Amino acid sequence: MFNIVVAVVAAVAGGIASIAGFGIGSLLTPLLASHYGMKTAVGAVAIPHLIATVLRFWRLRADVDRRVFLGFGLMNAAGSLAGALIHVWVDNPMLTVVLGVLLVFAGLIGVLGYADRLRFGGGAAWLAGALSGAFGGLVGNQGGIRSAAMLGLGVRGPAFVATATAIGIAVDAVRMPVYFATESARIFSAWPAIVAGVVGVVFGTVAGVRVLRRIPEQLFRRVVSGILLGVGGYLLVMSRR
Repeated sequence: MFNIVVAVVAAVAGGIASIAGFGIGSLLTPLLASHYGMKTAVGAVAIPHLIATVLRFWRLRADVDRRVFLGFGLMNAAGSLAGALIHVWVDNPMLTVVLGVLLVFAGLIGVLGYADRLRFGGGAAWLAGALSGAFGGLVGNQGGIRSAAMLGLGVRGPAFVATATAIGIAVDAVRMPVYFATESARIFSAWPAIVAGVVGVVFGTVAGVRVLRRIPEQLFRRVVSGILLGVGGYLLVMSRR
């Protein structure tokens, strides 16, 4: 039953990521953490995340802003390596708190309508790139901060999702070797959930986006933000027990 739930949530997350540019790590990581622990979940979710991101990138590759990817994107990748190395030494409760705070932040700015107005321009955008990458390596979530930085760099429309997708691949390419070099046995112990997650995100990426695009964009963003806020709040409450 748990793996069926994983597949369903992964399908929804894959569809959301195809439109918003993020969402797979935000939804799947807390779910798998409830069963396997946060450290295992971060590494396990990286596998369906990478597969869905590559699939999405192939469809959007023509829209990638290469200037932003080669600058801001490489800062993300460098930050991701640092975050993944820190991840190895941090325990589960601390990772849960960090992910909870990030999801609450992303959810709040979306629900309150600040997501499209929050900007990091100039040098702050580069710093935000490194910071978001570090959070991506640490807990597998960086969407809110990265989105604000990319908006500040003037990336919009299809280029926004395409460039965020390309950056996601770079982040995964850097962080995953660290996870598997240090925690491979623990990650592969979650193989049933990994398989379910892969099936779900592939379905969501290919088919789910067709359904989700029928929802008005403002409503879609508010609903997604509400989900992130709820999941983040749940993680923070659970971390205190």
